[in-house]
Amino acid sequence: MTAGAPGELDLGKLFAARLHAARARPYLATALFALHPVESRLVPTMGVDRHWRCYVSPAFVDRTPVEDLAGVWVHEVAHLLRDHHGRSDRVARERGLTGPGERLRMNIAADLEINDDVYGDGLVRPRGAVVPQDLGLPGDELMEDYLRQFRLGPRLQALAWLDCGSGADGLERAWDLGPDGAHGLGEQEQDAVRFRVAQGIAGRPGSAPKGWRRWAEEAFHPPLSWRELLGAAMRSAVSGAGSGDDYSYGRPARRSAGVPGAVLPALRRRPPRVCVVVDTSGSVSDAELGGALLEVAAISRAVGGRRDLVTVVSCDAAAQSVHPLCRAEGITLMGGGGTDLRTGFARALRTRPAPDVVVVLTDGQTPWPDTRPPCRTVVGLFPRQWAGASYNENEPDYRPDTPPEWARVVTLGSGSR
Repeated sequence: MTAGAPGELDLGKLFAARLHAARARPYLATALFALHPVESRLVPTMGVDRHWRCYVSPAFVDRTPVEDLAGVWVHEVAHLLRDHHGRSDRVARERGLTGPGERLRMNIAADLEINDDVYGDGLVRPRGAVVPQDLGLPGDELMEDYLRQFRLGPRLQALAWLDCGSGADGLERAWDLGPDGAHGLGEQEQDAVRFRVAQGIAGRPGSAPKGWRRWAEEAFHPPLSWRELLGAAMRSAVSGAGSGDDYSYGRPARRSAGVPGAVLPALRRRPPRVCVVVDTSGSVSDAELGGALLEVAAISRAVGGRRDLVTVVSCDAAAQSVHPLCRAEGITLMGGGGTDLRTGFARALRTRPAPDVVVVLTDGQTPWPDTRPPCRTVVGLFPRQWAGASYNENEPDYRPDTPPEWARVVTLGSGSR
């Protein structure tokens, strides 16, 4: 292999390193060869953009052994496969994180997610690659988890040079060619690469680290939005056996033809009766109560707009009155004390006619019924980010019970349990 002129990018060495990476991690080969290298003297080492270009410093390639470069190739393509740029953008919006310092922290957190189990077994850990143990953090966590567990400070000063590009943290760099530059991949092409890699991992699950197996599973079965999940849970409850079956002469049964002179009723499925129990305890915010009313309106639409089939119970430590649904904005949600949704369940099940489905909207800080209700149950949990904090200052070891197994659980604002 002949090196290029001084100061030029040694493509032979760079491509040899990529080939080494593909041999060590064959399930990543499609992604590795989808990356287009771009020479740049602005990038400190190697970095990627969200369009699957890999910007490479010629000086970095010159001073780095092929085995280490192979590890860098895998590291950079991992940022793109795991959508770290898109996830960083979402986290920045949700948590109000702004500025280069926060983006550096996201880059470090993304590196911790990747480097935890990506090296070894024929792939060298590049010099300077940070792993969770270096910061005293547990392994096998995601970028979003690591972000909550460290801040920039003197002990991380040695990582100030770190820059894996906009493909790692979503913040555009001076060297980025942008969406209109040459050799970028479109969204459909990117998805095709991810799918091929996920197929390779699923086909040989024993050869991939745990982090990659988890990623491949999500690539095949991406987490749905909570609204889709809540709707699916409702539809599942509505279509359950024995839910809303009745006979009607409005449309004769097809088997009437076999009984001359008789008209037989047809089995008709009516929309289900739904009782919504809303947690109105002091731990639920006004904004969440407003969101609960929106869900009540959505549930009404799910049963064909039949407001007479939807009732609402507001409940803190005691169940309040049952409201038939006229308009969602006309429902008064009363409460503000402690929480015991067992009374809400009891009140909902005493409603006449009895409900076919009970939907509970709560933050989960409640005891749950000991026995399974005689109807389907959907639990919508308001999201809580406790990050190890206590739920109760007076009882530091207290943790609320998780929803029972017989309930279909959806976390409002994210995915499913």
